[in-house]
Amino acid sequence: MIGYISDNILLPILDFFYGLVPSYGLAIIALTVVIRLALFPLSAGSIRNARRMRIAQPVMQQRQAEIRSKYGSNPAKQQEEMGKLMKEFGSPLAGCLPLLVQMPILFALFATLRGSPFADVPYNINLKVVPVDEVAAVEIKPFNSPSHSIFFTEQDHVPLVASLPGGNRLGVGETSKVQLASKTGESLDAIEKRINPSFDLTPQWNVTKGDGVVSVAADGSIKALAPGDATVELKIPGLAARSGFLFIRALGQVGFMTEGTVNWDIAILVGGFGLTLFLSQILSGWGMPANPQQATANRITPVMITGMFLFFPLPAGVLLYMVIANIFQAGQTFLLIREPLPDNLQTILDQQLAKQTVTANATAVATERLPFEPKGKR
Repeated sequence: MIGYISDNILLPILDFFYGLVPSYGLAIIALTVVIRLALFPLSAGSIRNARRMRIAQPVMQQRQAEIRSKYGSNPAKQQEEMGKLMKEFGSPLAGCLPLLVQMPILFALFATLRGSPFADVPYNINLKVVPVDEVAAVEIKPFNSPSHSIFFTEQDHVPLVASLPGGNRLGVGETSKVQLASKTGESLDAIEKRINPSFDLTPQWNVTKGDGVVSVAADGSIKALAPGDATVELKIPGLAARSGFLFIRALGQVGFMTEGTVNWDIAILVGGFGLTLFLSQILSGWGMPANPQQATANRITPVMITGMFLFFPLPAGVLLYMVIANIFQAGQTFLLIREPLPDNLQTILDQQLAKQTVTANATAVATERLPFEPKGKR
């Protein structure tokens, strides 16, 4: 499903925006806005439900405890009363459904931005080499890698699959050649001749595991050298992997630090992600009673996630999407927290805020020092 969404929905949208603004950076921003607008109803439901549950949770917990205490010996009545409570305030799990629905789209979007044209596309071929006397017992089963859409020009892309017709189990001394072709069987060379790509698409071959088990030639021929497991990686260059945008040196660049040198464009993107995430969390609690635990989480969570992304291998194009998506999320949250609440929840919120004000005033009075009192009193 993820590959289908990427190839048939997201990439055509990307092609459209690149046709309007010949900049892959702007195309990523436009694609992000379109996806966020399409998911607006689902994410809005999650934001609304989170806001309502934050208000209702203390009352719901108290009511649930009362129901369990009162109807502990009557499970049927207990379930009935719990149902009435959920009907009155809603279910805490209601906000999870919109998130689950949009997950395939978000995964497909990440797959799109992590692949061609924004990054070099790797195909990993896992191999098993067996001794010559065991070759006859090996079942021949063709090997096919997952499909990846490869850009040949700015708006010409074809899904390609790496395959081994004889399978990925080889006997020592055997040679097998990887075939890179479309789902219809058209080879990479034939597609290149037909489309006439604007840059070099020569695959790069590398043995990433089992260096002494297999060897690989520049034409994709794999030779089995010794029994064992091995992995061969072929990588096809991404059209825009080395294209810059604004302060971003290359949209396909990965990593906060490369060979001891800090990539400040990645650092700025990760910092922007952390700031926009923090802003969204602050806005989500606007107008709510103070919650020390939530406030602590709002401070710590962005720092933890930001620190993780400093060392998580995400291309600059994906980080650009994440920053724009967070800005959109913050704007959406700002709009939705201004919506009127249902009467029952508004009453509870007013009571919570009034109680907080009374508690704050009482604390201020208790700690206020009279003019004649020496320092250190109270």
